[in-house]
Amino acid sequence: MAPGGSAYENVCESHIAFSDYGIVPDNPEFISSPYGEVAAVVSGKLRMPTDSAVHDLLECPVCMNLMYPPILQCPNGHTLCSNCKCKVRCCPVCRRELGNIRCLALEKIAESLELPCRYQIFGCQDIFPYHSRLRHEQLCQFRLYNCPYAGAECSVTGDIEYLVAHLKNDHNVDMHDGCTFNHRYVKSNPQEVENATWMLTVFNCFGHQFCLHFEAFHLGTAPVYMAFLRFMGTDEDAEKFCYSLEVGGKGRKLTWQGVPRSIRDSHITVRDSLDGLIIYRSMALYFSGGNMKELKLKVSGRIWRKDV
Repeated sequence: MAPGGSAYENVCESHIAFSDYGIVPDNPEFISSPYGEVAAVVSGKLRMPTDSAVHDLLECPVCMNLMYPPILQCPNGHTLCSNCKCKVRCCPVCRRELGNIRCLALEKIAESLELPCRYQIFGCQDIFPYHSRLRHEQLCQFRLYNCPYAGAECSVTGDIEYLVAHLKNDHNVDMHDGCTFNHRYVKSNPQEVENATWMLTVFNCFGHQFCLHFEAFHLGTAPVYMAFLRFMGTDEDAEKFCYSLEVGGKGRKLTWQGVPRSIRDSHITVRDSLDGLIIYRSMALYFSGGNMKELKLKVSGRIWRKDV
């Protein structure tokens, strides 16, 4: 978190102590999700199989999440998680200056607990020892998805149904039904590849949603355009589908066939792996009629389900 006042430090302390359990906690989830209140209940008293007093001891007073070793305490014994410890200078309860005291007794209590996954309300039914729960949640197949919009950094998370509505209402993304499509991309002054607008269109097909991306960037020193498809769902479900893309003009065409990547992989990850249809600018301009002042590309495609 960026410094915001006297209660914050510029440099965060090392998290090397987490090697005790082989886990490093992420930033608290659900902050920008509609499930924030539900999540508090999932990781709160209503879902805890242990005594509520023990749960109160393990709840960080700053972020309200469960604390994982190393658990820190102030000179008066008030505890907080290591994630929040590196953001504040004073104890949030008594305002005493914080040191580097670990609460080993509370860490020992935590080791004896077994808890449900925080994504239980989304389908995960597994129970885990306290110290391995966080490691599971970082990879749980029921964890929330990040917003797939590529035109700006968006911190929203949610399930697929929520993200589809979010893309439509908050990002004004075009939504289309059908498994075949013809999409036209027009851009003036195509010489400025780095300033090309990132495009996203969502297709509803086979009861799922697919994101069609069109981006411009430099591959080495060569300016290129790239189109690729991402699947709004798990990696396992994404493998059940194939897609093809085609672009051309003047009796020539480029084609691509592949498997859509899950939105678990960011658009940057997919782009940098070159897993899609790549069109060099010189070829794109040729397809556009040789007009160096305007780019006009028509990308057609098809989505189909793999044979079982």
